[in-house]
Amino acid sequence: MTIFVIGYYALLLAASCAAAYFNKRAAFMLLFSLTLVSFVVGIIGGAGALYAIAVAAGILAMMAMVSYAFREFLILLAGKETAKELRTAPLTAAFGMFIIFTYVIAGIFAPWIAPHGEAEVISSAFAPADANMLLGADQLGRDMFSRLVYGTRNSVGLSLTATIGAFVLGAGAGLLAATKGGWFDQLMGRLADVIMSIPSLIFALLMLSIFGPSMPVIIVAVAIIYAPRVFRLTRAVAGNVVVMDYIEAAKLRGEGTGYLIRREILPNSTAPLIAEFGLEFCFVFLLVAGLSFLGLGIQPPTADWGSMVRENATLISFGEITPLIPAAAIALLTVAVNFVVDWMLHRSSGLKE
Repeated sequence: MTIFVIGYYALLLAASCAAAYFNKRAAFMLLFSLTLVSFVVGIIGGAGALYAIAVAAGILAMMAMVSYAFREFLILLAGKETAKELRTAPLTAAFGMFIIFTYVIAGIFAPWIAPHGEAEVISSAFAPADANMLLGADQLGRDMFSRLVYGTRNSVGLSLTATIGAFVLGAGAGLLAATKGGWFDQLMGRLADVIMSIPSLIFALLMLSIFGPSMPVIIVAVAIIYAPRVFRLTRAVAGNVVVMDYIEAAKLRGEGTGYLIRREILPNSTAPLIAEFGLEFCFVFLLVAGLSFLGLGIQPPTADWGSMVRENATLISFGEITPLIPAAAIALLTVAVNFVVDWMLHRSSGLKE
């Protein structure tokens, strides 16, 4: 451990001096701040605390390298205009895109990636991890890794479908309300206010209790819950567009409502709506996971991350982290989507670094 401590501080100081010599102020501040923090933590926690900091820094460095490589990969594949935009993406956005890409691949190719079926019992209850089960078994003896992979398809697919439904309802009503105005605008606005006044979780539980916890009911209920949020944003964005001179010119030419929405209003409202889609997906994803945790979401034996946390929660009392793995999968995707959305909001705002 003494050799490790000496090498640890020597590496940090050498890297700090190199950053200062080459006038890399941001890198120098980061490295020397880490050196000072490590010095204080090392005095308090000893070599073990320094080892933990080194492991965390190594993981962060590896994530940064993967994000950079993935961004360069996307730049090579993209067209000229898209590549220009991707070059401005921070590493956090690139990391988010890499995580989303990984989840998409896992969801599409789940039957080929998972070594076992999502409902296949292959061992005893709560069996430990071995060569055949990377994460051990659940309460019925099913492979946790296989159910985690299948859960990507089920949880993310259901949330994505519900989000698309919410956007079709909310954005369509918002564009029509902004274009037509008058009594239709007032009617849609009041209807949205009524739905938003009901707490989302209570509304979802009421719908599922009445109609049963099936996937179509979940999709319709969640779409109705979040459509008013999309309506409000779309109505506000489109309302700033319909007063422009080129809209009045199109009306004077005799263009109909469909043309105005499709060719004039929607192209000038795309950026904030795409960013809102990412945010709404996060809200929908967390709501669906919460419903599954309560037993009213995706029903067994279909794999779902929220229900996997509930089914294996008893392992936490024995010091096992297995129930936290699907919870970490939920958190990781939520953070990744927010990284990408933050970058898109920054781009649409017109702000410069």
